[in-house]
Amino acid sequence: MPQLTVKQLQDFLQTDFPQSSVIVEAVGDQCATIRQVIDGSHLRPGGTVSGPVLMAVADIAMYVALLSEIGIVPLAVTTNLSINFLRKPAADRDIVAQCHLLKVGKTLAVGEVSLFSEGVSDLLAHVVCTYAIPPRV
Repeated sequence: MPQLTVKQLQDFLQTDFPQSSVIVEAVGDQCATIRQVIDGSHLRPGGTVSGPVLMAVADIAMYVALLSEIGIVPLAVTTNLSINFLRKPAADRDIVAQCHLLKVGKTLAVGEVSLFSEGVSDLLAHVVCTYAIPPRV
C-alpha cells in the first residue's frame, strides 16, 4: 500500500477529528512528526502544559505514523499508552512529537514517541504506545 502524504493525513484529521488542532509536519518510513501549538487552554495551574495534552499529542503522533503506513483505518485504536514525564514543558513553546513505529503487524502496532518543547533538545516525555488494527476487508 502506498504511504499517505502529510496533506492526506492532515485533511483526514481535520475532517474526522475536528477537535484536534495538531499539525502534521512530516511522515516517512514508519515515522511521523506532529506539532501542537500551545495556548492558555493547554496549561495547568503552575504554568505548564498539562499531562493530558501531552498524552493526546503522543497518541495522535502514533495514530498518524500508523495510518501513514496502513492507510486510512479510522477504527485503529489505542490499546495501551505508557508515558514517562521527564521534564516540565515550556508554557510558551509548541509541543513537537516524533513517533517511530517499532512493529506493525496484522492486528497490533507498537510505536515509540518522543515529546519535546519546540527548539529544546531535552526530552519532555517518553511514550510507548500500542494500537489495535481492525480486520481489513
